[in-house]
Formats: sequence, C-alpha cells, structure tokens
Amino acid sequence: MWQAIFDFLVSVPLWEVLLIFSAKVVEVAISTLRIIYVNKGFRTLGTILSLVEILLWVFIASRVIVGIQETPMKGIIYSIGFTAGVYVGSILENYLAVGKIYIQAIIMREEASKVIKEVRDAGYGVTVLSAQGKARSRKVLMIFASRKNKDAIIALINKLDDDALIVANEVSIVKGGYVNSFRRIAK
Repeated sequence: MWQAIFDFLVSVPLWEVLLIFSAKVVEVAISTLRIIYVNKGFRTLGTILSLVEILLWVFIASRVIVGIQETPMKGIIYSIGFTAGVYVGSILENYLAVGKIYIQAIIMREEASKVIKEVRDAGYGVTVLSAQGKARSRKVLMIFASRKNKDAIIALINKLDDDALIVANEVSIVKGGYVNSFRRIAK
C-alpha cells in the first residue's frame, strides 16, 4: 500500500510538478488582477493581462490534460496551483491597491481643527461639514484619496482623535475637486 502511495506521489517528475504549480499560480494571480483592473476601468491593462493569462492557461492545461489518465497527480497539482494563485492574486491586489477611496470621519468639534490641519498638511484634501451627534456637536471630514493611502490616513486620524468614527468606501467615479488624476495615464 505504501509503495502505491509513493508511486502515485512521484508519478510526475519534480520539474514538471514545479512547472505546473508555478505557472498555474502566476496564471490565476494574473486572472485575479485582470478582473480587478477591468472592473476599476483600466481596460487596456486588463486586456494585456488577459493575453498573458490565456497563453499560460493553454500551455498549462494542455500539459495537464495530456496523459492525465496515467498521471492524475498533474490534476491535483494544477488544482493546488489554482488555489494558491487566488491567494497570491488577492495579496497582490491588496498591495497594489488600485483605485480611489472615500473616507468619512466623524470627530468631536473641539479636536476638528487639529485633525483637519494635520490631514491637509499630509497632502490630502478635506471637506468639512458641521453635524450634530446625540449629545454633542461634531465635524464630518470627507476625504477622497488613493486606496494606497487609506491605512496612513486612518492611522493619522486615529492618532489625533482615537474616538473618531471612521468609515471608508471604495469609489468608482471621482471627477473634479482636489483628487490626484494620475489614474488617467493607465486607461
């Protein structure tokens, strides 16, 4: 029995296992990024990624399908590569942080001027509204920025007012105002 398991596990040469696994990880990571870029409006980049993705898929799939009856281990490695590719693609997307973010911070009126000044000094545009909470007056800060800057902005606000209520949402369209227009270059 142990010999049968060992034979099954080594039925595919190590170089081929590594090739199938690595290529599938790269292909699925590219696929994940392609979908995200197309959804964010980067059609040209998404189209280029789709070409690379399908070329990899054709060659990897044909390598796995040929002889799968004799070496089912190829199918297992292919599946594990797919799973790892989804994970790697999601990490890459989070690292690249494509797109814009809308951050809304509700802070105490007393701390507002300090927070607004620091956020503006950090290079972000802030629109401020007066608001009334349940018991006290508040200020609502509205900030549009690159998703890459989300964590830094939230950390800055929290450092200055640890009681701030902060909400962040991804934005699909931003036109006008004080927002970096670098995005146009890639479209």
